[in-house]
Amino acid sequence: MARRRDADVAIDCSDLSIARAGRGGPSQRVVDGVSFRLPHGGMLAVMGPTGSGKSSLAAVLAGADEPGLAVVGGQALVEGIPVRRPGRAHRYLTYYAVYLPQSAGARLPARLTVAEVIGEPITSRDRRVSQRGLAVRVASLLDELMLPLGAAPKYPYELSAGMRQRVALARALVLQPKVLIADEPFANMDVEVRKAAREAVLRRRAELNMAALVVTNETEVVGELDADVLVLRAGHAVAFGHGVRDLLWTPSEADRRLVSP
Repeated sequence: MARRRDADVAIDCSDLSIARAGRGGPSQRVVDGVSFRLPHGGMLAVMGPTGSGKSSLAAVLAGADEPGLAVVGGQALVEGIPVRRPGRAHRYLTYYAVYLPQSAGARLPARLTVAEVIGEPITSRDRRVSQRGLAVRVASLLDELMLPLGAAPKYPYELSAGMRQRVALARALVLQPKVLIADEPFANMDVEVRKAAREAVLRRRAELNMAALVVTNETEVVGELDADVLVLRAGHAVAFGHGVRDLLWTPSEADRRLVSP
């Protein structure tokens, strides 16, 4: 798939509102009037309490198929592609911006081997791909994320939770995306492999100018990625800044417990 001409920024979110359909009742706004711009090569951590709308925002920006979620106001462009009614451009959206959902390691296809799981974003788009070249790319990702090459022919259920999470991250990075949208990407990883996973993201920022939006409530992740921070509460943006110590809070929501270590 050919690369599009670069948009001005990786993500341009303007007064975006998202609603989730209720079960037999009215829909409820889970994100309300959020605006921000994420430049190419930028890192943004989205923080906030449970139910603040973090995961819903990430899913919509990634063009994920999440039943019940819909944009009801404003607009967001990801690599210049609108997330509201993208039409045929949806396939470009999911190519340029990859999505690592919450508990991604537990969602891996059970009937595919690890090598097939990692390579699936490529093979699903191009059946004529060089199997030798794909095997080399998969092996490189396994090595980069400190996974043994012997894991390639295994099935996800044969791996630990931390290993499955790294497989999910490798799958997200195999297309060399322009934007990574990840919900708790370093979950279930110990200190050593977490460092390797973080460096894999930062390496692509430096070499490919990849941007990343990461949902997390871990201040360590914010520091490790040297990220800007957007704090949500009840669907509203209540603070923004660089790192957790340099946030500008709205006057009515200066609750620093939302980002406390």
